[in-house]
Amino acid sequence: MNIAVIAGSNRKNATSTQLCRYIVKQLEEKGCQTKLFDLYAKPLPFYCPDEEQADENVRALLRTLAEADGIILATSEYHGSITGVLKNALDFAGFDQFDGKIVLSVSSAGGAVGVSSLQHLQTIVRNVHGINCPEWISIGGAQREFTPEGEPKDGKTKERVLRTLNYFTSMIAAFRGNAS
Repeated sequence: MNIAVIAGSNRKNATSTQLCRYIVKQLEEKGCQTKLFDLYAKPLPFYCPDEEQADENVRALLRTLAEADGIILATSEYHGSITGVLKNALDFAGFDQFDGKIVLSVSSAGGAVGVSSLQHLQTIVRNVHGINCPEWISIGGAQREFTPEGEPKDGKTKERVLRTLNYFTSMIAAFRGNAS
């Protein structure tokens, strides 16, 4: 199972990106192939529908999404919505990358949880014909603390991530016709 994880922050040590790295580790321990696309490390130009995009990072993003069996979109919550860099990245993508794929939404918020950003992600996913995973992951407050090894300090957060990833990967398997 090939899973694309898009870290949608333009902050070097964003907790949403730290959570993505932990998610990647957990998925790889389950035997999944993962590709983390960090929008901080691989910035994209501003989307412009009038221009053909020759940017290598844009091509790499589209390739990563197209090759994936499932997609994880992670964002920090800014002003009740997703980050501008993630929205910009998603504007480059469309049906060719998302159609019929299970998509898990992930958020890190300064407050308790990032529900607004998660709902906005799910709206975008529906509009590109992706299939929203009914579960999502949202961390906030003290849940945004990580050990030096990259694991969430909060045990309940770790349990929630693992439970949600199990649900997400079982959905991918079922939709691919490989349910066990």
